[in-house]
Amino acid sequence: MTRRGPLLKLTVVCMLACSGHGWADKGAKIVAEARKQVGVTLSYDPAYTAINYPGGDVPRERGVCTDVVIRALRDALGKDLQMLVHEDMKAHFDKYPKIWGLKKPDKNIDHRRVPNLMVFFGRKHIKLPTPDTEDPSKFKPGDLVTCTVPPHLPHIMIVSDRKNEDGLPLVIHNIGGGAREEDRLDDFTLTGHFRWKE
Repeated sequence: MTRRGPLLKLTVVCMLACSGHGWADKGAKIVAEARKQVGVTLSYDPAYTAINYPGGDVPRERGVCTDVVIRALRDALGKDLQMLVHEDMKAHFDKYPKIWGLKKPDKNIDHRRVPNLMVFFGRKHIKLPTPDTEDPSKFKPGDLVTCTVPPHLPHIMIVSDRKNEDGLPLVIHNIGGGAREEDRLDDFTLTGHFRWKE
């Protein structure tokens, strides 16, 4: 027993340290893959499009805010939000918003809608308290934040590892002119804060 005590303590400490480091690595990868979309995705196009399943995508030169997140998670972590959201919606359709009048999941569009992603991330991944931008330390690179663009447009952004002069992180998103990295985190009312976990 006495020999196992120190070994167990060392294992727990290592697991905690490694988990924190693991998130930093994941967050950095998410940011790097999101940043690669800047200059590639040049327009904002919310048109409904039939896409392949799984792994479907609209052409990379266009898309919406959710496409920045979808592509970053797919390219950085090998996570296919199209499939993950679709499978969860098939099993738990009653948990998702009924804003669009659908009677069943639609693998072409469900993962491209911010309210659906908010439910999915809240159910499957770490949902954090919605932070106040007065405390920049609450934001980590690779975090996902949702907000409302006036008057009522839901929006999602990826927190960057770059910061403004006040220490508030920039965001990578597509809010109308293609994928961009901008100082806009404090521009909108935040509605959600999520951090990917396995």
